[in-house]
Amino acid sequence: MAMTATASTIATVPDLKFRSDMTVELVKHAASDADVIWAARVSTKGEQSLADIDADPERSAGLINYLMRDRHGTPFEHSSMTFYVSAPIFVFREFMRHRTFSYNEESGRYRQLEPVFYVPGPDRKLVQSGKPGAYIFSAGSTEQHALVTETVEAACRQSYAAYLAMLEAGVAREVARTVLPVGLYSSMYATCNARALMNFLSLRVKDENAAFPSFPQREIEMVAEQMEALWARLMPLTHAAFERNGRVCP
Repeated sequence: MAMTATASTIATVPDLKFRSDMTVELVKHAASDADVIWAARVSTKGEQSLADIDADPERSAGLINYLMRDRHGTPFEHSSMTFYVSAPIFVFREFMRHRTFSYNEESGRYRQLEPVFYVPGPDRKLVQSGKPGAYIFSAGSTEQHALVTETVEAACRQSYAAYLAMLEAGVAREVARTVLPVGLYSSMYATCNARALMNFLSLRVKDENAAFPSFPQREIEMVAEQMEALWARLMPLTHAAFERNGRVCP
């Protein structure tokens, strides 16, 4: 007999949590401006470059800027940052197009997924116009925002009720999860070096000073902005050179 999520099933669904924010935490790192300096100087100093591991990066800001300007990219790869990210699944699907990162994400096969869902906040622009590559977004009306909120919340309640109904009937987690929307929050660790991060930021943050325009979806941009702020504190000279040279990945 076919099973559906009935009204009585929905009534037993635990309180769903709706969020419009993203969580980014820097959980581990080995990254500094000095890493760029010694990595670059091995090309001219060989083994003597080992003496530069503890070099004062302030005295070598010009070298970092030169490397960025002339797109000598490999010295920026000798660093590592691991971020913990909590965001909707659709954000992660865009994120994982960046194959220079390493990822480990929570699995709906091995744990029951928590009822935490994304609903656009009041500042999220809703109306899209224009053509591919040149879209313009506008705020949308009060009625449209209300419709989005009510519709998203209702759909999430229905889908999570169906998910629980299948779990309670003994259906495997990996099968039951098929009814859940991409607005469900997931979590992952993402590890990258500075060069990979600059490539990510050049595409996922819209900046009027960028040499090349980018058109990120707002939700992944919210993640990228937090990652950039954390990185800028770790490698301020490298970040400044990145901005000074048009936010182009070297």
